[in-house]
Amino acid sequence: MEGALWKELLGFQFPVGKFKSLWLFVAFLTLSPGFGSAGDIVHPDAKAPSKPGCDNSFVLVKIPTWVDGVEDTEYVGVGARFGPTLESKEKHANKSRLALADPPDCCSTPKNQLTGEIIMVHRGNCSFTTKSNIAEAAGASAILIINNRTELFKMVCEENETDLDIGIPAVMLPQDAGTTLENYMSSNATVLLQLYSPKRPLVDVAEVFLWLMAVGTILCASYWSAWTAREAAIEQDKLLKDGLDVHQEDVCASKIVNINVTSAVLFVVAASCFLIMLYKLMSFWFIEVLVVLFCIGGVEGLQTCLVALLSCFRWFQHAADSSVNVPFFGAVSYLTLIVAPFCIAFTVVWAVYRRISFAWIGQDILGIALIITVHQIVHVPNLKVGTVLLSCAFLYDIFWVFVSKYWFDESVMIVVARGDGSGEDGIPMLLKIPRMFDPWGGYSIIGFGDIILPGLVVAFSLRYDWLAKKTLKAGYFVWAMTAYGLGLFVTYVALNMMDGHGQPALLYIVPFTLGTFLALGKKRGDLKILWTRGEPERPCPHLQLQSSQLLHQQ
Repeated sequence: MEGALWKELLGFQFPVGKFKSLWLFVAFLTLSPGFGSAGDIVHPDAKAPSKPGCDNSFVLVKIPTWVDGVEDTEYVGVGARFGPTLESKEKHANKSRLALADPPDCCSTPKNQLTGEIIMVHRGNCSFTTKSNIAEAAGASAILIINNRTELFKMVCEENETDLDIGIPAVMLPQDAGTTLENYMSSNATVLLQLYSPKRPLVDVAEVFLWLMAVGTILCASYWSAWTAREAAIEQDKLLKDGLDVHQEDVCASKIVNINVTSAVLFVVAASCFLIMLYKLMSFWFIEVLVVLFCIGGVEGLQTCLVALLSCFRWFQHAADSSVNVPFFGAVSYLTLIVAPFCIAFTVVWAVYRRISFAWIGQDILGIALIITVHQIVHVPNLKVGTVLLSCAFLYDIFWVFVSKYWFDESVMIVVARGDGSGEDGIPMLLKIPRMFDPWGGYSIIGFGDIILPGLVVAFSLRYDWLAKKTLKAGYFVWAMTAYGLGLFVTYVALNMMDGHGQPALLYIVPFTLGTFLALGKKRGDLKILWTRGEPERPCPHLQLQSSQLLHQQ
């Protein structure tokens, strides 16, 4: 491909050379909080002793209410470690009348006589099991314990407790829900409740679509990256034939950022520091800052992808070939100026309406465009750098999802991914799809880092294959791409086996992707070149020309 059209597809409309530090920061920002879970966590387990009679799994409980016969609000509580398990289907759950405990803490026998009502009590002054035993003895069919905060709390047993033969279910409700129910009761209204805990499906369709989205994004990014690398190599050969001493790095020096071993290690260290900052400063205003930065990257990513796509069509070639000098940005094509307002408008609309139910579509579009664009800017030059980067990210993921629980009493990665304490539905640096058949709703999510980091190695494999003129079967890309897909699949299997609890996706993706690449390179004898040079030996065009001339003379 020649002329301005080739430049449009090979390069970027944004002057990367001038703003390389900005792009590195945006890439870093999208990666650092996004290495984490491949699914959101609704009820992460805290440290809790488990023993016979107190070994229930923590489950969320749906509590629909009826006030004076009229259906009212449905609340969500959490079941206790002790007591019987709740019904999983609404049709099998009995409607029971609500009664207030007297005394409110239910630490002594209630003054009111109960005949199968659900008793509502306040937390405090005695253990959860004591309250439950007293409520059962008084004739209650279940006990609702109101927390002293506007959040849920895990009800567990004390280490020295022995009276754990509790025959009624116990459920915790947040403080605001308890206050509402108490107000109804104080006005002499009749309140009926149901308690049931629906089970999640083994596999939700959203996970299938999210898998396809992640794999498809890497596929598109890899082909574009390999295409630009091959066109750069062709351009280099043309310049060499003209007698100019240039290297491929010089052709794209202002457009590509090659990672080295030191920067790979420092990147993960810096990402850890930034993750702690997110964890400590997580709030509404901090999420707003992240949204603004995500929008900046999203605008440029969407613009880059759209301009490259439209440049392939004959109707837009003139606009892509023509350019105008813009202060501070330099030469910018007319096609870029046409596309930019749409990209800005799209991003602003998403930012303003990001809390509505279908805003995830806009977030995914911006996220995918940003990921693809990052793959065009940031390259892994050889397998050595890719191995160091993915190995560090592998340890990073495990530490901040699992090990951080012992230092911070909760998983730092999961807390940041969910956006706890911010009043927002998670940070924007995620691809997400709403669960379609899950009675609890929520989203299946995957962090940008779980796509970008393995994608750098997958894209490297395709660049190598094309420069080495390998077929798909003889190359490395198909195997690397398949390994990534299998690793992500195993992640979702582990996620479902762990009842939706967060899993570090790179724990599964890195061994599959990196292990396959290294083993295949060793078997085929290409590992040394892949590890050091990262591209095949290519004879000089002058030697190729002389060789062809000699063969012609013979």
